[in-house]
Amino acid sequence: MAQQLVVLVTTSSKDEAATIAEALVSDRLAACVNIIDSIESVYRWDGNVVRDAEALMVIKTTDERYGDLERRVKQLHSYSTPEVIAMKIERGSSEYLAWIGESVSK
Repeated sequence: MAQQLVVLVTTSSKDEAATIAEALVSDRLAACVNIIDSIESVYRWDGNVVRDAEALMVIKTTDERYGDLERRVKQLHSYSTPEVIAMKIERGSSEYLAWIGESVSK
């Protein structure tokens, strides 16, 4: 069975996050995407410390679908270097974890 992942992606707006989320779920690259609007990010970019309002996507997928998911995010994202960070789900409801796998199966 595939390893389930949580993938974090920040976007410039809730609208951009919604567009990417719909594409990922429609393409069976993600089982579910939660969008958290109105986060504040502080980071270093081009030698400067930057503070921006962003939206955060919390994406559930599998390691088998991660490569395609990352490519699709980069294709649709407005940033030249979008944040795409994946973490393994160590534990969870067996029914929910099975649903993730079923939802993203090719």
